[in-house]
Amino acid sequence: MLWKVLLFVGLVVLGAHLCSNKFVDIDKTREFFALSLEYVVFWFNEGQKDEFAYKFLRVRRSQRELLNWTYLIDVEMGRTVCKKHDEDIDNCPLQKGPGEKKV
Repeated sequence: MLWKVLLFVGLVVLGAHLCSNKFVDIDKTREFFALSLEYVVFWFNEGQKDEFAYKFLRVRRSQRELLNWTYLIDVEMGRTVCKKHDEDIDNCPLQKGPGEKKV
């Protein structure tokens, strides 16, 4: 009977540990990460009142929640000379001088 109690307690502790909201680092070279990053940048630009587009500069942190598809992506972006809906924002130069802005 004691071994059943210990097994039950062990499973409860292990289950609680596995189901915690823990974020783990993810590989930035995976295809799904690049697609996720593109999605994030697009919706960031759509949500801004600024008429100029921001482009991706670098990834500071990339993590994924265990047992979930929730991502935590910390990126640096710069304001470009291109408008939001221009085609090739990735090749747009960054603004210099008073319009220069990084987020």
